[in-house]
Amino acid sequence: MKNRLYNIDKSILLMILTLMGVGIVSVYSSSFIFAIEEKADGLFFFKKQLLFCFIGIAVLLASAVIKLDLIKKFGFILWVVFGALTVATLIPGVGVRSGGASRWIHLFSGLYIEPSEFLKVSLPLLLGSLFIVYEKVKSRASFAWLVALAALPFPVLLKQPDFGSFAVLLTVILITLFVFGLNWRWVSAAVGVTALAFVYLVVKEPYRMKRMMAFLDPWSEMSGSGYQMIQSLLSFHSGGILGAGLGEGQGKLFFLPEAHTDFILSVIGEETGFIGVTILFLIYGFLILRSFQLVNRVKDLQSQVIAVGLVSIFSIQVLTNMCVVLGLLPTKGLALPFLSYGGSSLISTCFLFGILLNIQRTHAPRASS
Repeated sequence: MKNRLYNIDKSILLMILTLMGVGIVSVYSSSFIFAIEEKADGLFFFKKQLLFCFIGIAVLLASAVIKLDLIKKFGFILWVVFGALTVATLIPGVGVRSGGASRWIHLFSGLYIEPSEFLKVSLPLLLGSLFIVYEKVKSRASFAWLVALAALPFPVLLKQPDFGSFAVLLTVILITLFVFGLNWRWVSAAVGVTALAFVYLVVKEPYRMKRMMAFLDPWSEMSGSGYQMIQSLLSFHSGGILGAGLGEGQGKLFFLPEAHTDFILSVIGEETGFIGVTILFLIYGFLILRSFQLVNRVKDLQSQVIAVGLVSIFSIQVLTNMCVVLGLLPTKGLALPFLSYGGSSLISTCFLFGILLNIQRTHAPRASS
């Protein structure tokens, strides 16, 4: 056990712990006033996030030292379990509806699970198994059926609705197929069909069209769909170069919705300024680049597929959240990994990196630093 822990990449682990620490402080700062108003306890979200961090670290270390073959073996089962739980969110009395979406299941004592967060992590495990099957049968038709199997939960995500998770999962499938040898013509056709499907899904739902119009011109919807983006940009503007100081931000005082969750980077930008946000960008960039470096050292096909999928999920979520809060993409509910409040997001991301570190430890132990 000690040898396994010693062989994991220390630089990645250090950056993860750093982000967790920043996340705890940021959740405290961004949620204190809101928690007093809503929960009569200013430390409500802070205490829960602290608990999630301890659980997340335990999950990360456990998934990093367990035998990798065991994780691969149960990858399909994890996909089925979390797929079933995702379906269960639509069952009355089981799923919990909040903010117009039914994405959660109540566990106990005010704790909830968002199955789609864990579904994202289990997708690369499923894809790894599918590629092994494809290597054996060498049948495109059979592989197409297997990919269709991976897409089964997608309609449920749209029904919840959880357009963000839907987009992430679909993008990861396309990236994985492209990286591992699918003909570029097939990939181009798939991208074209996907783009048309996205346009249809946006046009079909009025609220998505409002978000798109607000993205193009948020000031035309100052009190409506553009309000959140405007408040986010104002928070960054108020932060300037050095920021207003920890705890001194004004956006979190009921001006900026979702201040401690999806838009926590806006609060950080206001309180730590351009310097603080740049440091966070560099940390996330290091994690992404370091993870891709580890992927390049892995020779086993199944492990490669899993690693590429996991790094892609993390990268897409980080870049999407940052682009949204900076007004570069339409508003979409995707948490910023390690920083946003939420147990499902934090623990599933720890599970993601635990698997990555396991792959690094198993196949490229010399990459440790």
